[in-house]
Amino acid sequence: MSKSVQIIGSGFASLSAACYLANAGYSVDIYEKNATVGGRARRLSKEGFTFDMGPSWYWMPDIFEKFFADFQKLPSDYYHLDKLDPAYKIFFADDTITIGDSMEKICEEFERIEPGSARVLRKFIAKAQKNYDIAINKIVYRPGLSPLELITPETAMRVNQFFSTIKKEVRRSFKNPKLVATLEFPVLFLGAKPSNTPAFYSFMNYADFGLGTWHPRGGMYEVILGMKRLAEELGVRIHCNSPAEEIGVTNGKAAYINVNGEKKTADFTLRGADYHHTETLLEPSYRQYSEGYWDKKTFAPSTLLFYVGFDTRLKGMEHHSLFFDTDFEAHARAIYDEPKWPDKPLFYASFPSKTDSSMAPEGCEAGLFLIPIAPDLEDTPALREMYFQKMMLRFEKHLGSSVKNNIIFKESFCVKDFVSEYNSYKGNAYGMANILTQTAFMRPGLRSKKVSNLYFTGQLTVPGPGVPPSLISGKLAAELIVKAS
Repeated sequence: MSKSVQIIGSGFASLSAACYLANAGYSVDIYEKNATVGGRARRLSKEGFTFDMGPSWYWMPDIFEKFFADFQKLPSDYYHLDKLDPAYKIFFADDTITIGDSMEKICEEFERIEPGSARVLRKFIAKAQKNYDIAINKIVYRPGLSPLELITPETAMRVNQFFSTIKKEVRRSFKNPKLVATLEFPVLFLGAKPSNTPAFYSFMNYADFGLGTWHPRGGMYEVILGMKRLAEELGVRIHCNSPAEEIGVTNGKAAYINVNGEKKTADFTLRGADYHHTETLLEPSYRQYSEGYWDKKTFAPSTLLFYVGFDTRLKGMEHHSLFFDTDFEAHARAIYDEPKWPDKPLFYASFPSKTDSSMAPEGCEAGLFLIPIAPDLEDTPALREMYFQKMMLRFEKHLGSSVKNNIIFKESFCVKDFVSEYNSYKGNAYGMANILTQTAFMRPGLRSKKVSNLYFTGQLTVPGPGVPPSLISGKLAAELIVKAS
């Protein structure tokens, strides 16, 4: 008789783990508190518009390819990808930088901004590519059980890059503030300031410029649906509207989870939901980390999100647009150093209907707007509206026309929603920041130290925040369970 695993949550990491476990012969059940699978990767459909409510960037396509290849599949078996050109635009106060779909185009743009910078950029990206190869092939597929996992001949030669920062690395090579901001942007996906992110993480620049930005036709949620289909093909059973309310422990083992008043039992329990929340489902004596532990950790930002339906096409905007027309450092301080609502926030806007006509009715535009903010801030309808108006004033300035009267509807999502919808600690959006003291074995563990058959996966564990790392985290957790069997 096959061994059984019950998984709490159905995000990228949970679906990944479920596929690996089912493929290894385990009987797998997923319990998801919400009405649809995907965790933070959900879809909003309204009046013919489609929005990805969570992740909207498809980077590191090789990680997705590796995942599906482990089941003798291709991503194209489940969804269609388009490479974006341009990948994105960055709007500054006095200029715009366009990131094309090749190094040649990107080098031309750098050269336009600062003559001579293309040669420096090629050298910088070549180094970033070596770091990417080491990170993907030597580090991130390790479970974070020991500091020795980080020690390889390749990392030993680059030890200085773990104690320097992205900020120093970029500014050593580039002086133009627009180019600096462009090269510091990708580490925001790691959830920390460039001044606190190890220089080794320049591999994200290769992920950006070298591997490109892609769009799954129909949106990122198509990837979730593809993984759901694969999981079900492998025999996984998925139960929505099934919140886990308690993890019962007997003799140091997880004996059951309480779902809608019913006790569900399995040989192993794997948590893909928020790590802090999951530990609160245990009796205090079985929790690994105190409230003080969580409170002292550096978390990635929360976000204020708006999903907006426009009754007109928006000229001059790209699929992904970044608005860096205010002080980056001031906004970063308001997130990490003195948590408060930022005075003049940077923001991101996505118009997937530019690429994909299925995302909006004909002649219309689907717009996602995102402002990064500190977790645990006051969140009221008045604050949301105030920041929407602030953002739209700047947006319309760059657009060159007024579009407020073209808004059919807008919906928002912020700190309170991250807490209520995802049980997110302090309403964070991305998990725990990838600073040096929260890297690899210094992140919360994939397996419980106090409950022998309880495991964890997702953005708070190894390797860290983001969709590709979550896929890897699911694989690592599954491998630990198989090993323990």
